[in-house]
Amino acid sequence: MGKIVIVGGVAGGATAAARLRRLDEHAEIIMFERGEHISFANCGLPYYIGAAIEDREELLLQTPESFNARFNVDVRVLSEVIFIDRSVKTVKVKNIKTGETYLQNYDKLILSPGGSPIKPPVEGIDSKRVFTLRNVADTDLIKNFIKTEKPKNAAVIGGGFIGIEMAENLCEAGLKTSIVEMADQIITPLDIDIVCEVQNHLREKGVSLYLNNGFKKIIETDSGLTVELQSGSINADMVILAIGVKPESKLARDAGLNVNSRGGIMADKHMRTSDPDIFAAGDAAEIIDFVTGEPAMVPLAGPANKQGRIAADNICGITSEYHGTQGSAVIKVFDMTVAFTGINEKTAKRLKLNYDKIFLWLGGHAGYYPGSRSMSIKVIFEKDNGKILGAQIAGFDGVDKRADVIAVAIRAGMTAKDLCSLELCYAPPYSSAKDPVNMAGFVIENILTGRIKNFHWHEVDSLPRDGTATLLDVRNPDEYGAGHIDGFMNIPLDTLRQNTGALDKSRPVYVCCLSGMRSYLASRILMQNGFFVYNLSGGYRLYSAVKKNSECR
Repeated sequence: MGKIVIVGGVAGGATAAARLRRLDEHAEIIMFERGEHISFANCGLPYYIGAAIEDREELLLQTPESFNARFNVDVRVLSEVIFIDRSVKTVKVKNIKTGETYLQNYDKLILSPGGSPIKPPVEGIDSKRVFTLRNVADTDLIKNFIKTEKPKNAAVIGGGFIGIEMAENLCEAGLKTSIVEMADQIITPLDIDIVCEVQNHLREKGVSLYLNNGFKKIIETDSGLTVELQSGSINADMVILAIGVKPESKLARDAGLNVNSRGGIMADKHMRTSDPDIFAAGDAAEIIDFVTGEPAMVPLAGPANKQGRIAADNICGITSEYHGTQGSAVIKVFDMTVAFTGINEKTAKRLKLNYDKIFLWLGGHAGYYPGSRSMSIKVIFEKDNGKILGAQIAGFDGVDKRADVIAVAIRAGMTAKDLCSLELCYAPPYSSAKDPVNMAGFVIENILTGRIKNFHWHEVDSLPRDGTATLLDVRNPDEYGAGHIDGFMNIPLDTLRQNTGALDKSRPVYVCCLSGMRSYLASRILMQNGFFVYNLSGGYRLYSAVKKNSECR
């Protein structure tokens, strides 16, 4: 294969290098990395700051020396590739320590430069109390600042993955922490009806949220920092910038490679760029959304590793294709787990898809086995055929494995009927005989076959309360007395059959319970007795969770 040069030595680049060596023992492979470390656990950096990972060396999966010893790759750290001359197939390399430059020729080139943290040009952004988190050096700065300066409070600017993980780990390190987010919610891939669970949980853990409120500038004071927001201000001893990342694509753009409007390096399904001898992988590469078929930028470690492997395959003559990213991800939020895969409802609406949705609230394992806690599940599907388009889950035990199963279902083009048929592992400590994934299939099938009609939390407040509809809560009286939706009368499920004569069949009936299960049973009773019925998907619990979240803004 001749000489292969790789730019970037973390997820995509390191994976490509290792795969190249496994496929070709005799190729000359040179990997340039601008930083000091390669193949480090960048997803683990926040947990070292919070001391969940105690040993810094655990983050360093490979050193340049160990990588060379195992894979015979010429690893050059503190070496920045600053220019590509495609006409003569050379790259210009700058030694970070000395400033000296030199040329290196290549036969094939892989670009895996990753993304860099966004730093807006505002006053105070370069304060020594303001940090970003991209690599081990950034982690060391934050860790040392906490150790030596002993800050008491911190502000995290940005409510994405890094922002949430940093907020949790700063709290674990003993700091009172706030999150500032310009959007009206954190973790924007989630819809509001699931993210409300996360936001309420963060508040319960003592994290302050400033939503729909960007920051304007940072002012250094004698006691620390004042972060001026679009509305109000907060004081902090340190600030973490976690606004997002932008692709490191200047090198590609200057070389005349095709780049999209967001700076993503455009590549085909073989990860080949507009130059047939140059490939791209990782956060800087544009990909195709698996569900929608649209071009997208999804900076995730799993896809970056796959893309690096596929680039290496094609360089070595193996026809290997990348079939798109569906955005499967999971995040720990203190003791809560949040996961999602496929598209969200915002995307479904934007694309004007013929979709529907369901909400479930089910235990992570059998309720009679100790420690079971429920998870909130949202599944989006096509109305025509029940094809699964996306899912979002927030809860505690078993969240990740349900999201993984649904991720596989989406990749395989499965429908709700397929979810019903899945034979999943069961024992009381781990699941229920009817797993939550099976239950999602059952509920969707009931909708598609007309056995149930749903209404949703955002429709509740607009329901008629003038007597033209019956609003019915079928929970027990003590549950109803502890809190209920305005205008809903109470007839417990177990007495409903004896009380159907008191209801008017000429009026539509809107039924709710805590989660949607008892109200489903009530709906089936009423429908088979001649009533036109709608069931509140997700129940009173979801409605009240969204309300609680909105009241905290």
